[in-house]
Parts: sequence; C-alpha cells; structure tokens
Amino acid sequence: MDDKKKFGVKLLFYFGGLIIMTLGVVISVKSDLGVTPISSIPYTVTVVSGMDLGIATMLFSVFMVLLQILILRKRFKPINLLQLPIGILFGLFLTACGKLMAPIPVPDSFVLKFIIMLISTVFVALGVFLYVSPRFIPLAPEGFIIAVTQVTRLSFSTVKVIFDVVMVAISMVTCLLMIHSLGSVGVGTVVAAILVGNEVKLLTKLFGGWRDCVLGRK
Repeated sequence: MDDKKKFGVKLLFYFGGLIIMTLGVVISVKSDLGVTPISSIPYTVTVVSGMDLGIATMLFSVFMVLLQILILRKRFKPINLLQLPIGILFGLFLTACGKLMAPIPVPDSFVLKFIIMLISTVFVALGVFLYVSPRFIPLAPEGFIIAVTQVTRLSFSTVKVIFDVVMVAISMVTCLLMIHSLGSVGVGTVVAAILVGNEVKLLTKLFGGWRDCVLGRK
C-alpha cells in the first residue's frame, strides 16, 4: 500500500471513528438512562444551564486542553492545540446528529432503553478504537487520557476506565447539588463507565492486529 492510500485509510478510520462515537453519544441520550461518560459533564452543563450539548462539548474540550498543559508542562506540544478545532468539529457533529434523531421517540420499556444504552456503549467504544488508531489529533478528553498515560505509564484502556468513572462521579455530584436530581447521570451512565473502556480493550485484543495491518503497521 502506497503512502497516499495509507493516509486515506487513516483519514477514514479517524473521521469514521468520530462519527460513530458521535452516534453513540446521541443514542445514549435517546436511551433516557443517562449519557455515556465521555459526554456526561457536557450533558450535565446542558441539563443545568440549557446550553446546547455541542457548545458545552466545545467548552469542555478547552478545559481538557488546559489540564493537559498543566500535567505535561514542557512536554506539551503546540500541535496538541489542534484538539480545539477537532473539539469544535465533534460538537458540531453532536448538534447535527441530535437534530436528526430528535423526532425519534424515547421508548417506554426499561428493557428497550437498557438495550439502546448497551448499543450506545458499543458505538462509543468502536469509535474510540478506530479514531485513536491513526494517531492523529485526539479529542481533548482522549488527549487528556493520553497525557495521563505518559505521566503514569498506565495503559490507555486502564486510564480510560478510571477517567470515565471520575467523569460520572463529578456529573452526579453536580446534578445533585444544582438540580437536586441525578439529571444526566443514570444507570446507563454507570454501566457505560465500566463497559466502554473494557470494550475498547476487548476490541483491541480481538481486532487490534487487523487494524494495525490495515493501517500499514508491522
């Protein structure tokens, strides 16, 4: 495979992964059992303030980049500032997908809601698995996770699980204090906090070799 084809495949993995992950987040909203951890804090801002989820996601991206600068300091590379426009793009994807899926009603059955929530975690995990693999500019939350792995030497999957759990805890406390309910956090959020990182780990174990082969890596 020549360099142009390799780059084209990497772009497909990158933007395809972002779109798949966006769908996962929007599907989690439709489950009405709490959003996936990756968007729990932005969605908490939406629930508390009424701000559009896409805009809240953009602001959260800025915050995550600032944390990376604090953690990495001299090791922070200026190219990582490109996470900001990628965060804006992801926010626009969320707004667009949210509008497209708005007419779809929320199911009444808890079983259906739970199934939809489980499907959303698979979409999010698959999106992360694909879009991180080309090693292009990550979304700011994943960029933060990568920064933590550089400092702690822990694996990406392990830090992802810890990060998701912390995101859920912050969202839960904020909702309880501000609106006196769980708001953006539900049973689906807690389950997703445990599942997504482990699903990424499983996908890497099962298909990581195939992915690297397609991307032209040994």
